[in-house]
Amino acid sequence: MKKYILPIICLVCLFYSCSGELDQYSHAAIPPEAVTEKDIPAVRNGMYSSVQNAPTVRAYIMFDMLGGILTTNTGNAKDLINSTLSPLNSYIVSSWNGYFNALYQVNNMLAITERFPYSETGQLARGEAYYFRAYIYYCLVTRWGGVPILRQNTLEKVSRNSESEVWAFIEEDIENALSILGNTSTFYLVSADAALALKARVKLSQGKMQEAATIAESLITSGTYKLDSFSKIFRKEMNNEIIFAFENLTEESAPINISDLYYTYAHPNKGQGTYKPTNEVIALFSDQDNRKSISLVNVAGTECINKYPSGQTGTDPLIISRIAEMYLISAEAKGRTAGVSRLNDLRTYRGLDEIYPSTDEAYLGAILEERKRELMGENFMYYDLVRTGRAKSELGLLDHQEVLPIPGRELQLNPNLEPNPGY
Repeated sequence: MKKYILPIICLVCLFYSCSGELDQYSHAAIPPEAVTEKDIPAVRNGMYSSVQNAPTVRAYIMFDMLGGILTTNTGNAKDLINSTLSPLNSYIVSSWNGYFNALYQVNNMLAITERFPYSETGQLARGEAYYFRAYIYYCLVTRWGGVPILRQNTLEKVSRNSESEVWAFIEEDIENALSILGNTSTFYLVSADAALALKARVKLSQGKMQEAATIAESLITSGTYKLDSFSKIFRKEMNNEIIFAFENLTEESAPINISDLYYTYAHPNKGQGTYKPTNEVIALFSDQDNRKSISLVNVAGTECINKYPSGQTGTDPLIISRIAEMYLISAEAKGRTAGVSRLNDLRTYRGLDEIYPSTDEAYLGAILEERKRELMGENFMYYDLVRTGRAKSELGLLDHQEVLPIPGRELQLNPNLEPNPGY
């Protein structure tokens, strides 16, 4: 396996054959120019696998690690934040490498499908690739700010684009995805609605509130999705809430298994018990909140996050977007007067009383608190606090800690990259 380094992008062409719904097995390592039309389904499955697995497990809990949601047995939440925010931290490095690794596979898919414009499967894969590239860059920009924009794979030592340029590129790719994608038979495949959900999140992140609200409302009122019980959403049952999720059936790669990090070894399914929810987060859940038993479980006296149930016995789906997030986006984007009804729709469905904050500041606080309850363990809180200007007051962050450090090895290998200030 030969590797070239850009920002550490592993130029590996691993393709997979398909058995059932994204049931992935090793296929072959072949150069892109040798791919034929009949190879496209295998390349497509390899793309799904790479985007899901390459960033590694802690990429999926990074915003909980940095957002005051998690702590360890040997420290507090601030200790975890400070120990993680280092250019040498292995989880920062593996996430950076993994996202660019996945980007390589996605750009490869786009290059391949360009050669087969009349292939129905190829064009579907092309729409999915645009979505995945937008998703990858959303993950990159919300972590590191401006990063290099790679429209195609290259061995050049590239420079960073500005944050605004990255956001524009994400929106461009989402529009390209929407021009191709339609409905799907399962939420484990990328659909037009998945692209719309990402678009709503992207608009909210940029403060484009009217557009964010309009897109979120279009999904809420479409009739396709509705709020559903946590026991269905997080226990792999049929439900009406999930818009897009990853399902990992790969046995040969290192699968994403969040529950192994959350459950203690005393749990029936075992676990490492590396991270546990903070006392502040635990206290957010009242007994009347019907999310509580699926969100939290007490194992031999230790509270554990319970959304991912497999422990060491298997792997869990990774939910990327669901309709509850759209309720919260709509509520925040519409503002206190127009949005509180959507906030209360969600609260009452989850067993809580309606609330009516008297100021805009109190309303934003209520939104963020509800996002903690609803989305705990789903990788949102750090960036939620950064984008709303509350990270310093709530987490005690220094100014430079509102973005992650560029890995030190990347800066050594590519002199054209600039470090994030303060690291």
